[in-house]
Amino acid sequence: MSQTPSDNVDAKLKAAEDHLREVMLALPEVTEEFPWGHRTAKVKGKMFAILVLDNDGLRVTTKLPESNEAALTLPFTAPTGYGLGKSGWVSSHFKPGSEVPIGLLAQWIHESFRAVAPQKVLKALMAPGAAQAPKAKAAKKSSAPVRAPAAAKPGAGAGKGGAAKRGVAAGRAVARTSAAGKKPAPGKAAAGGKKSVAKPSSAREGPTRRAGAKQTSTAKRGAAGSSRSKR
Repeated sequence: MSQTPSDNVDAKLKAAEDHLREVMLALPEVTEEFPWGHRTAKVKGKMFAILVLDNDGLRVTTKLPESNEAALTLPFTAPTGYGLGKSGWVSSHFKPGSEVPIGLLAQWIHESFRAVAPQKVLKALMAPGAAQAPKAKAAKKSSAPVRAPAAAKPGAGAGKGGAAKRGVAAGRAVARTSAAGKKPAPGKAAAGGKKSVAKPSSAREGPTRRAGAKQTSTAKRGAAGSSRSKR
């Protein structure tokens, strides 16, 4: 707040100023001064943020070399006067009763600090435990508990497997029974299943018998002739 406090300060704006003041003073090597009667934050003697709170509202001034153009598109911002706007300075004005985007202004304070702070101080800013620029809020994760898949009932799988095995065994038994009841096909051996080819005896023995018959008749005729000659 200004060095000379006002009596009719908006409570909401006062809370916003207190929060932004904490953001400024949390940065390394920062001092607080009141030139012109306004709260000013400096690093190694270089100004990087100004907070002004009075009956007209809250004004926040920062140097924004990176987000200057985007910041000036917002309805509550304007280039800082006295020629500072040409160097990237932006002033934000909030009237009494207005909502103050604390997170955005805190990011701008950090950007302004990095723009003017010496490199040695910036290294200290990167050290563990040093104040870091606020990050955007992550999307909320669903709080609904994840249900684990229902466990199989004991013996359920075994029962199905046993039934399947019994069915297969029954099918095999039926197949064996039906196979045993079949008669062997003609020309096939009952046991070995090999074809049994019957050898036609008449076909093989026929020529031999005919030859023997001819010899017998020839012998009979010779015997008859010899008996006639003796007579």
